Amino acid sequence: MANQVILRFENVVFEYLHKKPILNEANFNLHTNSKIALMGQNGAGKSTLFSLIKGEKKAKEGKISISNGITIATARQVIDRNDFQKTVEEYFAASFEIQPPNFKSEISKAMKAVNLAVPTDSVAGKLSGGQQARLLLSNALIQKPDILLLDEPTNNLDKDGIDHLIEFLIMYEKTVIVISHDADFLNCFTEGVLYLDIFTKKIETYVGDYYSVVAEIESRIERERKKNAQLEKLIKDRKQKVNFFAHKGGKMRKLARKMSDQTAELEDNKIEVRKEDKTIKNFTIPAQDIFGDIVAIKQLKVIQNHEPIVKIVEKILNKKTRLLISGPNGIGKSTLLRTLVNGKSEGARIMDGVRTGYYSQDFATLDYEQTVFESLECISADGIDTQQLRAVAAGFLITGDLLGHKVSYLSEGQKGLLSFARLVLMRPGLLVLDEPTNHINFRHIPIIAKAIDEYKGAIILISHMPEFVQKIQFDDYLDLGKL
Repeated sequence: MANQVILRFENVVFEYLHKKPILNEANFNLHTNSKIALMGQNGAGKSTLFSLIKGEKKAKEGKISISNGITIATARQVIDRNDFQKTVEEYFAASFEIQPPNFKSEISKAMKAVNLAVPTDSVAGKLSGGQQARLLLSNALIQKPDILLLDEPTNNLDKDGIDHLIEFLIMYEKTVIVISHDADFLNCFTEGVLYLDIFTKKIETYVGDYYSVVAEIESRIERERKKNAQLEKLIKDRKQKVNFFAHKGGKMRKLARKMSDQTAELEDNKIEVRKEDKTIKNFTIPAQDIFGDIVAIKQLKVIQNHEPIVKIVEKILNKKTRLLISGPNGIGKSTLLRTLVNGKSEGARIMDGVRTGYYSQDFATLDYEQTVFESLECISADGIDTQQLRAVAAGFLITGDLLGHKVSYLSEGQKGLLSFARLVLMRPGLLVLDEPTNHINFRHIPIIAKAIDEYKGAIILISHMPEFVQKIQFDDYLDLGKL
């Protein structure tokens, strides 16, 4: 099957709403053993494309062809909330109608492949973000697919986890399509790009490593802009002449009609230049005015050999404190933040009267049954009216048509932007941010980093993205791996 086409999209049209296509006459081929990056801004339809490939959604028009016997599995972005109470073994078992022979041995192999070391009776929802990311990947691998679909696989992974994943994917001898906003990760192993253009609804195919393809796209855009600029100048000149000759008599008027037809033809020859992905607007997170201490951390628990160990620390945060928490996946970073925020920590507390803006990596603060508007309205500080709320939402690309949808309708990237809009409207005295770059388009990240750095209240942050952390000034650090 070397270098054979195993998946083909031919003039595929798909839409959720009538006459509002996500894909319009999309075409591409996928070959055996290829490693492909899937690009496109939030909402372009990347996850929808995965659903079409898996047969979970059906095309309105066109044809999707998959070679006989080809199997497909997806490592999704997040564990479904309905699966949080399953054990690791139960989570694996749910992928099979009939368990394969030596099932426990197969589980062990799949977990080892992604460096996941947790007991199989562990509850999926209680694993750390990094452990959940590994579980999602190993659950796809245990199905031994011919086509492996990875949706933001580096979310929540620390450096060691990402390095291990890169090594695995380079050695993996089957076809892989990856959605990721991590450019360095993609460049390490991909050999081509499928680009979903959110404006034309087409899929464009490029060959080469990730950075080469990005450079090629940017070069093409520049050529198209220059050509259009030349045409615009020529069209403007022709229109001026048409207007001049049209007011003359006889042959001049006939010439004007001829030049008008030529001008219309030039208009048709203008190239549909790809628009840049939209980015969120610069924003400010207003801070609650607080005096005195905001957070006190006297002790915390770290996970060692799957057991919680109490560690004594001494951290007092006031209005100007910015604390960066680090440590390997599974050591207890997210648990520390979650228990701090919900008041269940035995050795850490937030002082009374402090409004806490909590960005949870699994969006646990969002009610998926609320509409987007309700989600924003319920969190807004006093004095914020509907017009201000809509303006804030629009700045995060949450436009009018999205406000009436349930939160569950949003993509993971859109849920992330909704979470930031809520922080702006809340006006918190403390920001608690757990992996706030997960699922976020890389174009938005510098704007988010700038807003956090300019925030005037206290900050507690966990992030595995060094280039993001470097844009924010910290004055205190807590490495759980060194306690």
